[in-house]
Amino acid sequence: QVQLVESGGGLVQAGGSLRLSCAASGRTFSSNGMGWFRQCPGKEREFVAAITWSGFGTYYTDSVKGRFTISRDNARNTVYLQMNSLKPEDTAVYYCAATASPGLIALSARYDYWGQGTQVTVSS
Repeated sequence: QVQLVESGGGLVQAGGSLRLSCAASGRTFSSNGMGWFRQCPGKEREFVAAITWSGFGTYYTDSVKGRFTISRDNARNTVYLQMNSLKPEDTAVYYCAATASPGLIALSARYDYWGQGTQVTVSS
């Protein structure tokens, strides 16, 4: 069992930055692949970024490449999403998720554990 708690969301102007954190509890965090997803009202949850259990492999959706960076600190049981050059279209609730697979997973159905989400609002 893995419990996830996101933090770091907020209101920021376009072009600004935010860093989201996801604190995990549970013995198997270091062996889990992790991901970030986001959801806007009335839309399906979409994949943002994923990271392997080791942290050496990462994968991003095209719309955030070069602007967002996913990382993890297994000693702190925490995964991060650094978001730079934010755009109004990045506005969403951001969710952290853990998968039993150690690899890179973009499909939400493959994730087993989810956080409660944190709101990110980017004003123009």
